[in-house]
Amino acid sequence: MERGSFAARHDFDALPLSPEVDVRCAQFGEIGALSDMAHRLVPGVQIGAMELARYFAFDRQSILTFTRNGALLGGMAFLFLNDHGHDALLLDDICLTAPDTRHLAAADEEVSAIYIWAIAATGRGIAGLGKAAAHLRQIRFRGADCYAQPSTVAGREIMKATGFEPISSFQPDLWCYERPWHRQPMLMPGAIIQARSYADARH
Repeated sequence: MERGSFAARHDFDALPLSPEVDVRCAQFGEIGALSDMAHRLVPGVQIGAMELARYFAFDRQSILTFTRNGALLGGMAFLFLNDHGHDALLLDDICLTAPDTRHLAAADEEVSAIYIWAIAATGRGIAGLGKAAAHLRQIRFRGADCYAQPSTVAGREIMKATGFEPISSFQPDLWCYERPWHRQPMLMPGAIIQARSYADARH
C-alpha cells in the first residue's frame, strides 16, 4: 500500500471527491512512470512495466492515475477477480505478484472481488482515493467487496481509516472492506446514485 498520512476516518465508499485531484483510467504511455513510482513507494513490488502493461491490456479499468494540474501524483492498481479468483485469494492459492489471468474477470464480466494490488501516491495524491472509490461503484464492480494486504504502516492506517478490517483466511494479513449495501441494514443508498453520476461524467 502507499505511504503518506490519512488521518480522517471515512467509510471507503463515503470518501469525498476531491476537486484538487483528477482520477482517470491510465493510458499506456503512463505505465512506465506508474511502475517506477510503485517500486519506489510500495515495498515488495516485483512486477515491471512490461508485465504491468500486459495486465492493463487485459482490463483497462484496472489501473487509475491520480494527477493535479497535469502532474502525476500517483496511481492505484486492482485485480478484478472472478469467482475462481475470489476463492483462490481466500485460500492463498493465487500468486499475487504475478496472477494468472484465469483468476481475473473478463472486461465484460461482473467482478466477484476486488483486490487492491497497490496504491502509490505522493503529497496530495492520496486525496484521489474518493474518486477511485467512485470508480469502483460502477455497475460492474458494485457487487464486489474489496480486499488488500497493507505492506507499510501508512498503508495499514489507510485500511483502518477507510473501513477495512482484517479477516480470517488462509491468505496472510488479508483485510476486507464490505460494501455498505452488503451490510444489514443498508447504510448508504446514496453512494450508488453518486457513483452513477460520477461514471456518467467520465463518459
